[in-house]
Amino acid sequence: MTKFYEDIEVSDRWRTDACEVTREEMVGFAHKYDPQAMHVDEEGAKDTFFGGIVASGWFTASVSMRLVVDGFLNQYAVVGAMGVDGLRWHEPVRPGDVLFVRGEVVEKESWDESRGMVRYEQETVREEDEVVMTLSADVLFERRG
Repeated sequence: MTKFYEDIEVSDRWRTDACEVTREEMVGFAHKYDPQAMHVDEEGAKDTFFGGIVASGWFTASVSMRLVVDGFLNQYAVVGAMGVDGLRWHEPVRPGDVLFVRGEVVEKESWDESRGMVRYEQETVREEDEVVMTLSADVLFERRG
């Protein structure tokens, strides 16, 4: 059953399923989109600030987006995102980390007769309950009818 703007309330909370980050996915993404030593070169990464290979922040954002789509947005009649604010990477993501996303609706406002805007804050969390990434997103949802 598809949900609509009217079905969302400020202070609603949600949590996605978790997924494990693999070295192959991390490195493959980085080779294509962010080929810095700390993301693609196991030996070179040892000499970096991180002391070993870590995921590109953009990879972490992409994994988070997939989790949010599967665990939250696909339940709703989403029109599209208006933007993201406050994107921060708090901790590096490493091969084998298990991530999930939790979020909370913090604001709603009418957009027009057929849509409403919802702002939610989300945290991408490593299985030990350590926040690795945060952001706020503004998303348009269809109104019922």
